[in-house]
Amino acid sequence: MAAFIASLDDAAPAPELGAPLAGLWWAAKGDWDRAHGIVQDDSSREAAWVHAYLHRVEGDLGNAGYWYRQAGQPVAKDSLEAEWQRIANALSGSAPA
Repeated sequence: MAAFIASLDDAAPAPELGAPLAGLWWAAKGDWDRAHGIVQDDSSREAAWVHAYLHRVEGDLGNAGYWYRQAGQPVAKDSLEAEWQRIANALSGSAPA
């Protein structure tokens, strides 16, 4: 997880990151469109979770709800920052900080 956070100073995500983490990386960099483009082309539950988060960031809660259901995750009620951290921890296999 520390390496993932540190990589946010780089110009691009590490090439070995899967689509869900790459999408989350771009979201942290403020590039919603790039993040969305990455996860919408991935059919995994993990990508659906990031997709839900992105629509929550956008303010489209109805669409976010659909993607939370696809991901098998409850609709997030905490801050966007806390949700980003929770998803990053889960996808990177790290324990919550």
